Amino acid sequence: MGEAERGDAAPRVFVSYWCANGHQIRPSFAEEPGLVVPETWDCPRCGFPAGQDEANPPAPPKVEPYKTHLAYVKERRSDADGKAILDEALATLRDRKLIQ
Repeated sequence: MGEAERGDAAPRVFVSYWCANGHQIRPSFAEEPGLVVPETWDCPRCGFPAGQDEANPPAPPKVEPYKTHLAYVKERRSDADGKAILDEALATLRDRKLIQ
């Protein structure tokens, strides 16, 4: 059962949005008093944000590459810190072997 079979459809407003890849999106909104149209809309083709200004679409989001645990540790510790921690851990292991 379609909308035409149910009676009169609400008046619609079509708004054009463009993404950084040049895709045009035209979602429709029910025309009603106090209608607030969103500034951006996600492009269904590429997923980038789309804006209403064709000449200046929003920039695609910057995607950070996946970082391993080791990469985060290297950001926080210098090589000297790492060597000191390793030496301390090795000394602890050596002391345990002598005690046992």
